[in-house]
Amino acid sequence: MPTHHAARLPISSWAFPVAGLGFFAVITALGLGKSFSGSAADVAVAVILMPILFGAVFAAVHHAEVIAHRTGEPIGTLVLTMAVTVMEVAVIGSALIGDEGNPALARDTIFAVVMIVVNGLVGFCILTGGLRHREQNFRVTGANAYLAVLIPLAALSLVLPNHTSGAPGGAYSVSQLAYVAAATLAIYAAFLYTQTVRNREYFSVVIEGDEEADRAHVPSERDTAVSLALLVLSLAAVILLSKAFTGAVEFGLSRAGAPDAVAGVIVAMLILLPEFTAAIRAARADKIQKSINLSLGSACATIGLTIPAVAVISILFGARLELGLQAKDTVLLLVTVAVALLTFGTGRTNILYGLIHLVLFATYGFLLFAP
Repeated sequence: MPTHHAARLPISSWAFPVAGLGFFAVITALGLGKSFSGSAADVAVAVILMPILFGAVFAAVHHAEVIAHRTGEPIGTLVLTMAVTVMEVAVIGSALIGDEGNPALARDTIFAVVMIVVNGLVGFCILTGGLRHREQNFRVTGANAYLAVLIPLAALSLVLPNHTSGAPGGAYSVSQLAYVAAATLAIYAAFLYTQTVRNREYFSVVIEGDEEADRAHVPSERDTAVSLALLVLSLAAVILLSKAFTGAVEFGLSRAGAPDAVAGVIVAMLILLPEFTAAIRAARADKIQKSINLSLGSACATIGLTIPAVAVISILFGARLELGLQAKDTVLLLVTVAVALLTFGTGRTNILYGLIHLVLFATYGFLLFAP
């Protein structure tokens, strides 16, 4: 029988959400955070905002994982996925419908997620796991399922807009955007059903003793209720501070002379950091299947849920949404897909595959600043 026990609540799991809500109240009362002009007050807001917001994101993911552990599958996966999606959509949506909207932030963020996850995170996990364990095994059926979802989602979202005539500049017409949103959501829903209900064995992590240990540490009903309340607070803090965050990022990049696409990288890192730490720990512990589930699963969820949500915002508010990649980025995406098919085609990894993915990630980073 599972053992339900009261776990000690980490201070950061409630302090950052509370601090975020309090900070939002303060800057709203003072009329700050709406636009950034480089004043001392703006710099102070940005400096305080960043650690609070990142802390609130980590807190939200922590509480979502507690709830997921208690509820089990498939509800657990849905809770965690929806929490991450809400935060990402909040940040992208705040930039999309602002006074000076950034119509390319969704594209830049999604492409950054694919590059960071499929090349950066996967490459680092394979390399570190290979250096420590030489070879690591995973389920080909599960990896292929992730790629079968990720490839059409990326093509519909990032490549196809450049080859339609409904709207100029790598954008979809309203009807095209609505269709792509529905198609994307249908693909992801089918994948989620396969992953959590129909074929769960494709993605299982079979490590002797882990299952018993997990059952012995199921959170109590009280812990779950507390995490649910704090999850709501954490998401509220991220949503309320998202406008100030995007404003601070865009102003900082303009003052530094950095490319606009770097904003997408920062947003992607904000959302992916909790997954990073968990995936790397799993690879070092010889659980490469768990690393693949975390990394590729986050990429599929980012496109599968973010695109429909952002499409609805674009249609409702009449905001322009640019999705089509530039030619060089399309080439890099195609090479990434081809290498991923080889990497995950054998069921075994070694450091060679990890190094190749990391080189592709470095190429992506280099081309951001030297297009």
